[in-house]
Amino acid sequence: MPERDLVSWNSMISGYSQGGFYQECKDLYRAMLGSKDLTPDGVTAVSVLHACAQSNDLVFGMELNQYVIDNGIKVDLSVCNSIISVYAKCGSLDYAKELFEEMTEKDEITYSTIISGYMVHGVQNNQYDNVLDLVRQMQVFGFKPNSVTLSSILPSIPYVSHLKGAKEIHAYTIKISSDKNIYVVTAIIDTYAKLGYLSGAQRVFNLAKNRSVIVWTAIISAYASHGDANAALSLFNEMLNTNTKPDAVTFTAVLAACAHSGLVDEAWEIFHSLLPKYEIQPLVNHYACMVACLSRAGKLFEAVEFVKKMPIEPTAQVWGALLSGASDSGDVELAEFVCDHLFELEPGNPSNYIVMANLYSKAGRWEEAERIREKLEETGFKKVAGSSRIETSGGFQSFVAGDATNERTNKKL
Repeated sequence: MPERDLVSWNSMISGYSQGGFYQECKDLYRAMLGSKDLTPDGVTAVSVLHACAQSNDLVFGMELNQYVIDNGIKVDLSVCNSIISVYAKCGSLDYAKELFEEMTEKDEITYSTIISGYMVHGVQNNQYDNVLDLVRQMQVFGFKPNSVTLSSILPSIPYVSHLKGAKEIHAYTIKISSDKNIYVVTAIIDTYAKLGYLSGAQRVFNLAKNRSVIVWTAIISAYASHGDANAALSLFNEMLNTNTKPDAVTFTAVLAACAHSGLVDEAWEIFHSLLPKYEIQPLVNHYACMVACLSRAGKLFEAVEFVKKMPIEPTAQVWGALLSGASDSGDVELAEFVCDHLFELEPGNPSNYIVMANLYSKAGRWEEAERIREKLEETGFKKVAGSSRIETSGGFQSFVAGDATNERTNKKL
């Protein structure tokens, strides 16, 4: 093009951003800044901010945010939502929430963006309560959560032990006819299962009309997580009879079910069928499930040989499954061998140190146990106090083990 105006640049930048070519989008924006007589506008900012959010490029996003401020670019709702998206998706939840609070105008996208941020990064920030608060606030201001938002918030429910809240959201999905959306159905099944409400999960599955592979996988995973291998395998066979092709995630769920119950023969049959029958290359998750299955069945020698012959590098997940087996059988030598790998792969994981120290203690090897505990302290790990949440007349309250600050601590039952 002999001449390129702002529309030309924005069209190309937007195309890269929407097409998933995030680095090209950012590079073209840099080139635009170097061109004469052209200044990026709000449309430019939205496209580039989207690329930053999707590529987790917080630094670039912050630079663009500062450019918007310094150059007086109009910060309308779409620009503001895009800025919040960068901070939320990149884990800067405090700043995202601060911007959210300052906004005079919000829409469904604003709420969905901040909620998604909490969902992605709320494990390490322990802020799942905020998700439910935002959903309530969203409804108070007249905004209706759509299927995407609902399927995003449901996974947060188990972390606050809130079966009542899960049922309320389920009822809301029925009210707005989102209960037919497969992602919502899957999220409800998963949520009910994690809350121990298996009968509810089964009922949702029974009512599902469009049973895609993700819906089948959700219900199989539900029973697998509760150790009901027979139900999981029965559902898996029922799924195959409907000509629904399982995917890699389905096989992880089925193999996990076998591992829970130590069904070695069934696990081997399924594992060996992955590539020849279903054209699925076994993933590290599948190998980890097999190691867990063999270990739980007391076949530690087979588990070790299986790990040694793996065509891919064993991950912490694989070694962790083997450590669990060594711990259950009290095999200190095997645990030492496994922990040599785990301490290198995940030096900050306290569980490995604790398991090893306990094994040494049980074997009467006190000096080695103390050495491991000292090594644990060197990592800077501090034990997190156990806590519980109970529903009271005043709402949900958290109680921390050993905490005497709660006003009801000394009250008798």
